[in-house]
Amino acid sequence: MIKDDKRVRLFIGHYGSGKSEVSMNYVTMLRELVDGEVALADLDVVNVYFRTREKKDLMRQLGITPIDSSIQTTTLDVPAVSAEVMRPLHDDKVNYVLDVGGDNVGGRVVGRFAEHFKPEDYDMFFVVNANREKTQTAQEVLGFIDAIEASSKLKVTGLVNNTHLLRETTVDDVLKGQEVVSEISKIKNIPIKYVCCLESLVDKLPKDLEGDILPIKLYLREEWM
Repeated sequence: MIKDDKRVRLFIGHYGSGKSEVSMNYVTMLRELVDGEVALADLDVVNVYFRTREKKDLMRQLGITPIDSSIQTTTLDVPAVSAEVMRPLHDDKVNYVLDVGGDNVGGRVVGRFAEHFKPEDYDMFFVVNANREKTQTAQEVLGFIDAIEASSKLKVTGLVNNTHLLRETTVDDVLKGQEVVSEISKIKNIPIKYVCCLESLVDKLPKDLEGDILPIKLYLREEWM
């Protein structure tokens, strides 16, 4: 369960895997389950679309502390990491979620301050969308896991099946992804932590899937997208 994960939770994966949407859903559920401060840091300094920082106002309304670039301008998006990112790492009263940029490029951002992550205090969840190019097989995903672990200097502790086609997602899509992450889990001895799906599909999934079901709302996609 979400509240049983380690205090600091990082979400990583290939570009387009849906890390930001998963992070946003995860942190909103976390906010309902725990007391004290809950913070989400957007560390994606490469991709300019569908980032959790776009929902800062909503997060504040929900009682979540948003953290993103240290340089605020109206016309320029500066690829910088705020010093505020460090504060929750050293405050054990904060439940902390980090939405990390894609692939080893995003991993390098984390790698700059990897020494501040205590092994007993963090989980790093690898998000897999088996409908996404280059992550459709276990072998493809394994290459990304190795690259991100090397660049971030941290270890993946859990897998997240987020196989989807946005609003066109079916149960078969989810089950396709489950086969891929199950194979990865066996090879790497990494547990499947979460199975993501649209809220409308939750009751249609088999009850014996490994991993907790994480219902997904499309926070980062407007109705017309």
